[in-house]
Amino acid sequence: MAEIIPFKGVLYNPQNVDASSVMAPPYDIVSPEYKDVLYSKSPHNIIRIDFGKDEDADNENENRYTRAAGLLSEWLRKGVLIHDPAPAFYCYEISYVINGHKKKTRGFLGAVKIEELGSGKIHPHEMTYLKPKSDRMNILRYCEANTSPIFSLYSSEEKGTSSILENVIKEPPFIEANNGDGFVHRLWRISGSAEMKKIMEEMSDKDIFIADGHHRYETALKFKKEMEENGVSKTGDEPFNYVLMFLSDMEDDGLTLLPTHRIVEINSDINLKDTLRKYFDIQKINSNGMSEKQVRQKMFEAMQKGAHSFGLLLVNANTYYTMAYNGSKLAMDLPECLKNLDVTVLHKLIFEQLLNIEHYEYEMDPDIAVERAKKGSFEAVFFLNPTRIKDVKEVALAGQRMPPKSTYFYPKLLTGMVIYKF
Repeated sequence: MAEIIPFKGVLYNPQNVDASSVMAPPYDIVSPEYKDVLYSKSPHNIIRIDFGKDEDADNENENRYTRAAGLLSEWLRKGVLIHDPAPAFYCYEISYVINGHKKKTRGFLGAVKIEELGSGKIHPHEMTYLKPKSDRMNILRYCEANTSPIFSLYSSEEKGTSSILENVIKEPPFIEANNGDGFVHRLWRISGSAEMKKIMEEMSDKDIFIADGHHRYETALKFKKEMEENGVSKTGDEPFNYVLMFLSDMEDDGLTLLPTHRIVEINSDINLKDTLRKYFDIQKINSNGMSEKQVRQKMFEAMQKGAHSFGLLLVNANTYYTMAYNGSKLAMDLPECLKNLDVTVLHKLIFEQLLNIEHYEYEMDPDIAVERAKKGSFEAVFFLNPTRIKDVKEVALAGQRMPPKSTYFYPKLLTGMVIYKF
């Protein structure tokens, strides 16, 4: 069973800070340039703790992790941050606009008992890298806190928790932050014993699917094991046996998945179009009288018409194509749940088998992907349709993992709305 409990959150004191100036996006999408912007917003911006700057004089005793721990203690002492006196769940809602449509993502924040991935009720869906885990591990060791939540999904027919959240948002939020582009992030405490008990009971038999934050979860699991090896864990219920999660019902219509596109270098000896025609019907996008952005939009519209349909930009010719799967048997020895994914077809079939592509980079924004391709030593950009939420669930329940950057859940949670301090 999944064990999800309320906790004594550490929150910014809205009496002492401007919430919009102290929150930050997740560390893994913060560029060095935007880190400077966040630093300039406020001396109390959470980026200084969660993903601070390195300095030339750093050493083992003075570095960004020791500074993070020092700032966390200092801000609590000065009342910039406050520690809730009693355990609570926290309702978190994001109002946003995408493609001209207003939407809301809503869920709650709780502390989830850590378990081995795939062995119980918590399921991953993506592969991970080593480097980000090392950085997150140091944050845990020095700060003894989860500074940013893992974005997770569950499915509930009862809708008990959703009804509680619906009632909670009728009251003014504890804190509200606007991070630009009209996105508004709001947070409410859920501290009533009856409501907290109902949430725990409903969630006790639910499968939890990690949407965004695999590195943070795997790091939390490693930290838990480290505490056990060091003899710190006595009962199994110490705070570090739990991890901060945002949990949202995947049946709600407020969730949005976006694709992450691939910018690639191609072996010059390969005739790309001829090689791909074994599996794909390739059609050039007519660009007469249209801007490049309009051509891309036409390409994306054509991509939505069939399974395993991709967009392609050949950089040197500045020409866009659609690649529609022609029905040929896919030569991939993979479980069905993976074989059906566009991102798997791209990586396993197109990149590995057909084109022998070794170097590629990721970019969510198609405009930036094209700009990066033209400025760098890249020959092509492959554009994808978004992965579906139901595919995330199927892959996770099957115990499989998609390639990295298969999903981009949108909008991103802000770091700093709630901190889980051990």
